[in-house]
Amino acid sequence: MRSEPAQPSDDHHPPGGRFAPHPVIEVRGLVKRYGTKTAVNGLDLVARAGVTAVLGPNGAGKTTTVETCEGYRRPDSGTVRVLGLDPVRQSAELRPRIGVMLQSGGVYSGARADEMLRHVAGLHAHPLDVDALVERLGLGSCGRTSYRRLSGGQQQRLALAMAVVGRPELVFLDEPTAGLDPQARRATWDLVRDLRADGVSVILTTHHMDEAEQLADDVAIVDGGRVIAQGSPEELCRGGAENTLRFTGRPGLDVASLLKALPADCTAAELTPGGYRVVGKVDPQLLATVTSWCAQHGVMPDRISVERHTLEDVFLELTGKELRS
Repeated sequence: MRSEPAQPSDDHHPPGGRFAPHPVIEVRGLVKRYGTKTAVNGLDLVARAGVTAVLGPNGAGKTTTVETCEGYRRPDSGTVRVLGLDPVRQSAELRPRIGVMLQSGGVYSGARADEMLRHVAGLHAHPLDVDALVERLGLGSCGRTSYRRLSGGQQQRLALAMAVVGRPELVFLDEPTAGLDPQARRATWDLVRDLRADGVSVILTTHHMDEAEQLADDVAIVDGGRVIAQGSPEELCRGGAENTLRFTGRPGLDVASLLKALPADCTAAELTPGGYRVVGKVDPQLLATVTSWCAQHGVMPDRISVERHTLEDVFLELTGKELRS
């Protein structure tokens, strides 16, 4: 993409987006109920410029939160500001400044792909070059195909194109790579990176932890209708067991002796015959301690590896491992 962003017509720069350091989204005490069910329960969320990934199990409240920020849901209580505006009361001012990619809907089923994209582009003063965007997302071969006859992946890419063609200041992407093949997924990642480089802020919901780690500047984990953790991927992954060192050797090594040689905050165990794990703050000194202990005990490790705590590890620790309906 990497086209020059459209500039405002006067000297007034709107709050948020590419022009100011204020939060692009600020949610305080958000509550949303559906009958007797509370979907969002006093949620607080601040998203700043860049890419913010919103993660959560099914039923955690993330979709309701994002739809409220988009103006599709009216909060029961609390305040929501998007680019400094109330997405319900000031929707007419906000709508031209945001792009929304929905999981489904928003497209006439009988309309051709190129017709829909050019129609959306025509609603904006300074849209991106439609032909270049079509080429970028691999939609050239299906331009004259009706939406209902597109494959799931093609529908996803068209929805993404419609969300970004108007050069929004802020774009909401709901599971943008769901159902995409590896090539289309990488192309989508590159597009998100280019949006960020062009000063566009992105709110990304995804179930792919590697996607959040690769793309997000900030990650908010939602569960039980609240944000239970937020920070950069690096900050979140530093919580809890920071690193894990694994090595293989002969079965039955004296793990108690190894544990005495390690710092007090480390643990050590033989998980499988000949497979050993040391958990703690793994740094060069700890690695040297383990290899020195092996040398003193005549152990030649077949393999030594250091595994960092991943975002998926953090997510499962915070939200549990049971399946959600």
